Amino acid sequence: MQGVAFARRLKINWVSFFVDFLLAGMVIGPLAAPFLADSGWFILPGIAEIIYFMGRHVCPQPEMGLSLASPFLMAVCMRCYGTVTGLLLTRLLCGLTGGKGFYWLHQYGWSGAAFTSVLMMAYPLELAAEVLGWWNFNNYVVTLFGLVTGLAWGLFTMPLLLNTNSVVSDRSPLI
Repeated sequence: MQGVAFARRLKINWVSFFVDFLLAGMVIGPLAAPFLADSGWFILPGIAEIIYFMGRHVCPQPEMGLSLASPFLMAVCMRCYGTVTGLLLTRLLCGLTGGKGFYWLHQYGWSGAAFTSVLMMAYPLELAAEVLGWWNFNNYVVTLFGLVTGLAWGLFTMPLLLNTNSVVSDRSPLI
């Protein structure tokens, strides 16, 4: 019976599984932390503290997170969450396209890497402008700059991380 129901062996791409697992944690964790901390149920506030600990070590301004369950904030600011959202969008796009299309930047070799690097500078340049007092923190602005960074990072790395067997340019290959 088992041989009939499961005639094909299940193949798991472990790198893709690991990337998806980490991405799911980065998407859900910052949103869940305030609600877990506010719940007061058994171990949930402890889990929230782990998420907040990670947020404090990856986000330059976790104190600027949105208040989802007052007085508890998201574990990261919207700039960081915009970056994660960009990564999520590119992961979904990679799943839909199989890593094929003109917009996947890794296929352009070093030119694609340079363009990715320029786009990824949106996050640190916006942060520097805010720290230097050129403008004030605004959730909409920082989310947009984080989103650009996440999209750039994802458009370069997702097909490579998920091993979609997309073609890399012969002009100047990175891999």
